[in-house]
Amino acid sequence: MKKKFTLEIADPCSENFDNMIPNSQGSFCNSCAKNVIDLSRKTNTEVARFIANNKDQNICARLRTTQLEEEFVHQETSKMNNLKYAAVAASILLASNVTGQEKTPVQTEINESVPKSNILGKIAISQTIQEEISITIKGKLLDAKTNRPLNGKIYPNLILSINDSQPPMKINPKTGDFSITSLVSKNGEGLMITISSGDYYLSKMIPFDSKKVKGNVLHQNIKINTEELIKVYIAGGLGINYTEKKVIKEN
Repeated sequence: MKKKFTLEIADPCSENFDNMIPNSQGSFCNSCAKNVIDLSRKTNTEVARFIANNKDQNICARLRTTQLEEEFVHQETSKMNNLKYAAVAASILLASNVTGQEKTPVQTEINESVPKSNILGKIAISQTIQEEISITIKGKLLDAKTNRPLNGKIYPNLILSINDSQPPMKINPKTGDFSITSLVSKNGEGLMITISSGDYYLSKMIPFDSKKVKGNVLHQNIKINTEELIKVYIAGGLGINYTEKKVIKEN
């Protein structure tokens, strides 16, 4: 079952995130003696997965203000359904074991009322599978206005991710060069890029042409307008607001 939710920070924290002690999850705040999870650089899918895995926890997080305006979706699996599936699997296993021990053939009653035109057999499920390929994308991250690498003093420690590639790649500050291996849709028309630098962040779709991939390598520069980079973050106790399903009553 899909569950939709939004995020809120009702009481923003005044502590400076940059002065906290970095760790694998975000940073440790000495003032409240707890970890502040950095969700600001995560994709919507990563945020939804984190919330689903930590929904009963008291979370202090760092967010982009734009994330407070978005709706997130995660797939929730019912434990009861899992138990039902397990029971069905056990029943099938038990039935197969019993059948294997039968020494006499099982009598089958034929119902003559069933039309002979019916066809019995296995059900085939037809579905469209989006084929993905692993390619290496090489190029330069450039300022669209100057056609030069982004200013390293204004945008230090530039990090680039393409299609949620892990780990993100650090951009060469002098040349803007990058080389990232990522999964892409063979018939896709776009690549999702995520750029971060300190408090700056950008996530957007750029064009992709699979015909330009040669030997699993794509040479493509990425040009951005620096005005697209977002620089506003909020930190504090994280609130999760689930969207209730509206029940429409028929008269």
